[in-house]
Amino acid sequence: MALLNPSFCTALFLLTWLLSTAYAITSSPRSPPPHQLCKAVPGTPNWPSPASWARLNESTGGRVLQPSAPGAVCHPGQPDYNAAECAAVRNGWKTYEFHQADPVSVDWNQWANDSCLPFDGDPCSHQGYPVFVVNASTARHVKLGVDFAAKHNIRLVVKSSGHDFLGRSVAPNSLSIWVHHLKGIQTHDSFRPKHCSSTINTTAVTVGGGTQMMDLYAALDEIGQTVVGGGGKTVSVGGYLTGGGHGLLSAQYGLAADQVLEAEIVTPTGEIITASECQDTDLFWAIRGGGGSTFGALTSVTLATFPTPRLTSLQLLIATPSTTPKPTIFAMVALVLSHFPTLSDAGLSGYTFFSAALPNSDAGGLLSLAVLPNQPPSAMAALWASVLATIETAWPHTFLVLPETNEYPSFYAWFQDYFDSSAAGTNTFVGSRLLGREALTGNLSRNAEVLARFAGGGIGTAYLVSGKGVRDARPRGGGNAVLPAWRTAYVHATFGVDFEPLNTTARAEALSKVNYYLEPMRELAPDLGAYMNEANPEEPDWQHQFWGDNYERLLHIKRKVDPNDVFWCTPCVGNERWQQVGDRLCRVGNT
Repeated sequence: MALLNPSFCTALFLLTWLLSTAYAITSSPRSPPPHQLCKAVPGTPNWPSPASWARLNESTGGRVLQPSAPGAVCHPGQPDYNAAECAAVRNGWKTYEFHQADPVSVDWNQWANDSCLPFDGDPCSHQGYPVFVVNASTARHVKLGVDFAAKHNIRLVVKSSGHDFLGRSVAPNSLSIWVHHLKGIQTHDSFRPKHCSSTINTTAVTVGGGTQMMDLYAALDEIGQTVVGGGGKTVSVGGYLTGGGHGLLSAQYGLAADQVLEAEIVTPTGEIITASECQDTDLFWAIRGGGGSTFGALTSVTLATFPTPRLTSLQLLIATPSTTPKPTIFAMVALVLSHFPTLSDAGLSGYTFFSAALPNSDAGGLLSLAVLPNQPPSAMAALWASVLATIETAWPHTFLVLPETNEYPSFYAWFQDYFDSSAAGTNTFVGSRLLGREALTGNLSRNAEVLARFAGGGIGTAYLVSGKGVRDARPRGGGNAVLPAWRTAYVHATFGVDFEPLNTTARAEALSKVNYYLEPMRELAPDLGAYMNEANPEEPDWQHQFWGDNYERLLHIKRKVDPNDVFWCTPCVGNERWQQVGDRLCRVGNT
């Protein structure tokens, strides 16, 4: 795949037009109800002409792409079939790096409707992917794409790396703005936002909206700094921080959204604005936690940075043979989690995994990857001593405890050993729930039953990523749109359900399981909610589960900045006026 050459674009786009029209006819999408107004799709009269696409291509300097489905090289019936390239695609399909480097590919197959998996015997079409892509490397490229989608009533999506558990970075019959190449890292000893009269006395970094965590961590580590960031190498700043953004250091410093000092955004009306506490304050409030791909496209952002801490790291396994009754295993897990608020207040953070059957073993129990900043290993041992003593007293000689402690000179050094290495290229739905002190330390017998059901489908997690740092954070401008429940939470609990591709029954059953496993957690913490970037796509009352009392203000801002719904995603603020009908996006009734 190459950039389109503007000098030959008219002939090429004419061929594209003919092929797109043929696809639209042969694919026979389900027709929308006649009373609904729908976004344009190939083959309909309001789809842009070849000349219109050619002008967009020329205006961007030849940065309009028409990518093939990423798995097409593995299918002999496809024009892009290439056996040698197929081997590389198959080898890379389970990695995040493969999908982030492709203009349209995403990390979880179902969001592209399993349209073209690179495996023998699977069907292949482009039906689940965008038709065209603007390969943006400047804010102006983004603006041109947004203006074009608005003018021609085309469904618009924004993709950076494709690391999105809710599938907001891909859609059929759409124009995609690919911001992966919006890079750049500039550090500051202090920072004054545009149009502000005073300087913020903190070190900071300005990065392009497509900048990825691994690159940012590495650059800042060279000057002894770091940021609150995600646990995956290919997670990029845009969708991560607009969703709130938790990480290993958020328990000390607050969420990623709490660190934003200024943001450059392309609005739905095509303006390139710089939002801060001094101008465009409503939008500045909304994009910090209100969710990506709905208020505009974030093209750069300035974040507060911190001196990188030294980390004492503990890898702790507490396990027992799987022949031990499950109630005993989950009673132990409930006991450990009941100590998390106290451990967090003492500075601990980290990631805990629990199951009746841990992977690659015949044991059940708990694995915790914990860190303590700027304290020696003896402090880590002292924190856990009473927890382990309580376990041994309650269940003598039942659990094997294997601690391994290491010291790291910086956060980046730790991250290189412990970044998320799970597989991409699967079909997976996730669910989550925030848990506060009351839920964690209440009736432990009840908690054990809840955790057993929550992890009944495989592995449950309890991420200790909130607490004092998030509670005491002071976002610029007096606040942001992050779900208020984060301010009282300690744990972000998650799990995932994998299912077979190309199987509608398996997909429906997976969604049903997500809801089933989440229900006891909702009962355990009914007043909190869920982290919107790692959540059940069919969460009941998602508006308030993801944003709480902030939703009504967010909806008001959405209607103000995007009255024509140029940006639409699900589940996202203000999407109630549209629904997906087959492969089309259509207005709901007369809304």
